Amino acid sequence: MILIKIGGGKKINLDYICEDIKTLINQGEKIVLVHGASVVRDEIAERLGSPTKTITSPTGISSVYTNKEAIDIFLMTYSGLVNKKIVAKLQFYGVNAVGLSGIDGQLWKGKRKKAVYSQEGKKIKLISDNMTGKVTEINVNLINLLLDNKYLPVVCPPALSEESKIINTDNDWAVAVMAGALKIEKMVVLFEAPGLLKKFCDESSLIKTVDKNKIDKYLIYAQGRMKKKLLGAKEAFRLGLKKIYWSDGRIKNPIINTLKGVGTIIS
Repeated sequence: MILIKIGGGKKINLDYICEDIKTLINQGEKIVLVHGASVVRDEIAERLGSPTKTITSPTGISSVYTNKEAIDIFLMTYSGLVNKKIVAKLQFYGVNAVGLSGIDGQLWKGKRKKAVYSQEGKKIKLISDNMTGKVTEINVNLINLLLDNKYLPVVCPPALSEESKIINTDNDWAVAVMAGALKIEKMVVLFEAPGLLKKFCDESSLIKTVDKNKIDKYLIYAQGRMKKKLLGAKEAFRLGLKKIYWSDGRIKNPIINTLKGVGTIIS
């Protein structure tokens, strides 16, 4: 089984990704697909007059501030607009995909954070109305039910809290927990870069291999969301994953090429 996670960037080529998924399924692979939708979310939020706000923790990790209005926009874009477009694209390529959010069938359950801290200049602010949390449980039976009946699960946030409330959650962490729960040994992560870069925006500075036991040493090269990807990777390995492939979601045959060694391999 291969777990594939695709970012929410505008330049991600869904046709190339769907072509590869179809090829791999024809070869007998079972695949679970998880996706983001950050760019579309931000565009819709702007048009609705409620632009996306981010907060930065004292440790330098940025995340989306999620109040009730932000949750509504999140649902519109992730589990609505983007999820269904990806499902339709896969159907076009002959893949019988089923779209699910973490809410459906209690697929992703997590614990809401009672409070988060935001670094604002030299001040640290306590935020208590942020509707976020970390995924801790996966409904493995639902995923296996779909796979056993030849469906491809297409999964996205949000998740469901212990009190059955909708919560925003870090996608990279959720994917790590999913990899562990499904006992997946290899995961492919596609985004708008050739892999992990030593110099931000310099695509020629690709880091080809990363020792899974030394992930913390590479945090100095990670900008923005890449820090969360590294931390998610660290958790995935802790939960039993053997290998992660990071590669370019803009190129032809992105999944097949990365499985052959194109991009960054963490193992």
